[in-house]
Amino acid sequence: MFEQVVPVNKDRHAGKRVRIINDFKFASNFHLAYLTTHEFVRAAPLYPVLFLEDKASDEFRPVALLGLDAGENLFVDSQGNWAAPYIPAIIRRYPFALSKSAEEDRYIVCVDEASSLLSDTEGAPMFDEAGNPTQVIENVKRYLGELQMMDQVTHEFSRFLVHNNLLTPMNMRVNVANQVRNITGCYVINEDRLNNFSDQKFLELRQKGYLTPIYAHLMSLLQIERLASLKKPAVVDVPPVGATIQ
Repeated sequence: MFEQVVPVNKDRHAGKRVRIINDFKFASNFHLAYLTTHEFVRAAPLYPVLFLEDKASDEFRPVALLGLDAGENLFVDSQGNWAAPYIPAIIRRYPFALSKSAEEDRYIVCVDEASSLLSDTEGAPMFDEAGNPTQVIENVKRYLGELQMMDQVTHEFSRFLVHNNLLTPMNMRVNVANQVRNITGCYVINEDRLNNFSDQKFLELRQKGYLTPIYAHLMSLLQIERLASLKKPAVVDVPPVGATIQ
């Protein structure tokens, strides 16, 4: 998604403006989108919510599956419209992101300078004539700060699932464009192991607020069939969906 991410700087970006996102063509090749647990309930009726192993950080991350093939987003049409009422927050925050400072224990706001949403002439200015951040930057700071807190909760949730051996590889067969496909490379919560939890463990789930995202995830698996119905016939086969993390 991000190509040229740099910290927002009043000298470097004094004359830059930010266009409002009016199409999502930039996300047309994203077949995955990271989610926070706070998004599960809104995402579950629309997308399969799965878990991918991020070996670089040695953890599992929840994602919304947007397509059955790498480089394919079945929810963005040729005009750039997003064909679902809820759009994952990681898509909506574009072209901004948070990056942890190497020198201090804090986060800094960054922007993708390669994004077509940045302009010298169109959109809302990032800084005023005096070099002060405008409301655009203030809103971005607040939004990204909220997402960072949600992301921390999500990391704790995923660690709990791993610690309690609740994740298992998914192996599902679906009919896609009149062909049977194996959907692999992802992980799901094992219902049998969950149902074998002791009363004390279930109480812990409730106290941590994990029951809602767990059941939202399990219900979301029904949306894999919906993705299959959106898929058009392909000329050649492609690698499994879990091969790449966007």
